[in-house]
Amino acid sequence: MQPISQPDPVRLEIFKNLYQFIAEQMGIVLQNTAASVNIKERLDFSCAIFDESGLLVANAPHIPVHLGSMSESVRSLINDKSNNIQPGNVYLSNNPYNGGTHLPDVTAITPVFLASGENNLCPMPNAPCPMPIFYVASRGHQADIGGITPGSMPPHSTTVAEEGILFDNFLLVEEGNFRETAVREILANHPYPARNPNQNIADFQAQIAANERGVQELRKMVEQYGLETVQAYMKFVQNNAEEAVRKAISVLKDGEFIYEMDSGAKIQVKVTINQANRSAIIDFTGTSAQLNSNFNAPRAVTQAAVLYVFRTLVDDSIPLNAGCLKPLEIIVPEGCMLNPTYPAAVVAGNVETSQTIVDALYGALSAIAASQGTMNNFTFGNQRYQYYETICGGSGAGVNFHGTDAVHTHMTNSRLTDPEVLETRYPVLVESFSLRPDSGGKGKYSGGNGVIRRIKFLEPMTANILSNHRRVSPFGLNGGEPGKVGRNWIQRQDGTQQELDSTATVEMEAGDIFVIETPGGGGFGDR
Repeated sequence: MQPISQPDPVRLEIFKNLYQFIAEQMGIVLQNTAASVNIKERLDFSCAIFDESGLLVANAPHIPVHLGSMSESVRSLINDKSNNIQPGNVYLSNNPYNGGTHLPDVTAITPVFLASGENNLCPMPNAPCPMPIFYVASRGHQADIGGITPGSMPPHSTTVAEEGILFDNFLLVEEGNFRETAVREILANHPYPARNPNQNIADFQAQIAANERGVQELRKMVEQYGLETVQAYMKFVQNNAEEAVRKAISVLKDGEFIYEMDSGAKIQVKVTINQANRSAIIDFTGTSAQLNSNFNAPRAVTQAAVLYVFRTLVDDSIPLNAGCLKPLEIIVPEGCMLNPTYPAAVVAGNVETSQTIVDALYGALSAIAASQGTMNNFTFGNQRYQYYETICGGSGAGVNFHGTDAVHTHMTNSRLTDPEVLETRYPVLVESFSLRPDSGGKGKYSGGNGVIRRIKFLEPMTANILSNHRRVSPFGLNGGEPGKVGRNWIQRQDGTQQELDSTATVEMEAGDIFVIETPGGGGFGDR
């Protein structure tokens, strides 16, 4: 049989949607079987499929910061365990220096072997197994994975060890057997152990189930179309995405931008367009050096932010995949805050710095004014309860559109927990949740408004806020005004008010109200 050298346009569209459908099916299983509010209700998870080299083929429309970085975790596994990956194994990883984002984002990776025939089995106990034909992976944000504060999003960590427990290609399932005892030992044997290991175990098992759905669906596809066709169209889908990004690049111009965060750290980026081959160099030289705070972003997160921006410039309906990266050369000096070295703290790099990278890139391309530029990470808890949420704000305006009010922007795509669920599962009340009027920047096209969220505590707990744009305003473009900065404060039961910084840890008493006012987006164009 002659190898397939050119895609059939109809089949290309079919396979493009089939691969995405499989990832979506994985996500449905994960949502339905997870135990934590964070995964089940907030949908803070992502699922994707990868080719035999660990390159991203397709994903469901889940969390951008997960999806653009997960391939690095899969490729790390292949490099680390390539001669010892067995059928029936599942691996667990959250190492920020090996493709991870931050420790709460834990990835379960399952290799996919052929469904039947001798190629699916090791011929002899000591003989090498055949290589996997694909990989599937699911990444879920654990409500708590240890660390110095409940919820594993400490505002003031200075090393990654203070942020929780690190798994580095840990064998979670060995030839079909779930290694619960070994997992529990790791969750407990740490200076800052996990506070709810039963919930961790339940969510890990949900990720295993989600991956198994992906394995089953890929095997069905191979059975129906043949392995050669399925693998060929994986390449064609990636090539199609590459061409779509090159087409988008062809209309761009060179640009550069410097964007400061509340801490004074800055992201500096220069975009150079090569029109001859429709490619781009994205150079972060000049960005602040590695920080003593936790706003360092692992290189995988930086790559995810770049990938997201260039994917959004494509009008065609394509899955985010490795093909989107081929026209891009990303330069990130080692030891800067976007490519830190171990053991730098990174928990805010994934959620906050990633947003700044995106806005800086849009600024360099003169494409969109800044969004709220933060995920407004709010955690609270004690030894019994642990909760985490990201809070919406205003999006930036563009060349011919207004920003949107009260929306999760850019690198996050999760929900807020329904008040009924939040108040049933935790001793808090959502006292109010409203738009924040006039917080979006004015312009020919105005930025979206932020929100005001007030959470009343019914018993003592530790609360944490990890945010940005409480000092530096989200920028406007082409004469548009900046968005309004956010504000964090506490209304104590006795009527006094306590102002908080961008990052803060505070003890809440019964009757106290934590108030988060999120930033608005920047405006675009003179009025």
